[in-house]
Amino acid sequence: MISVNDLKTGLTIEVDNGIWTVMDFQHVKPGKGAAFVRTKLRNLRSGGIQEKTFRAGEKVAKAHIENRKMQYLYASADMHTFMDTTTYEQVELPAEQINYELKFLKENMEISIRTYGEETIGVELPNTVELVVTETEPGIKGDTASGGTKPATVETGLTVQVPFFVNQGDVLIIDTSKGEYVSRG
Repeated sequence: MISVNDLKTGLTIEVDNGIWTVMDFQHVKPGKGAAFVRTKLRNLRSGGIQEKTFRAGEKVAKAHIENRKMQYLYASADMHTFMDTTTYEQVELPAEQINYELKFLKENMEISIRTYGEETIGVELPNTVELVVTETEPGIKGDTASGGTKPATVETGLTVQVPFFVNQGDVLIIDTSKGEYVSRG
């Protein structure tokens, strides 16, 4: 058990029969009344986000999540297959469980599978991924000074806003937490 005063971003906790990751937290000490901690939590099973307020000093159980390095192999129908790179054991996850992460996954990519006991609860992506632009309007010389953006579709089907100088075939570095363009690779 840990105190809610010790919550940090990225910590996993058990609350209301669910496994949650702390996305954001704020300690509030009003002038009148007791202090409390306002949190924004993501459910690791459903992906839903919830805001929850705890009294200062309240205890919550810490969830022990294990990460296993795996390689994304392929998709068949609505199932996606991953392989442990050391034991060659394969795990299948349904598309609805990793819907957000699919925007960044490409075959043979190394990622981490998150498990809670025997239950596989999701995929942990690297902070950034490199993806190739498959479709965008051609850049026009001189447009770089304006600082504008245009939409570009990458190899996984994700559409991101990119600067005008990005062309089809360029490799982009994409931030997986926000789904935004960082730089050219």
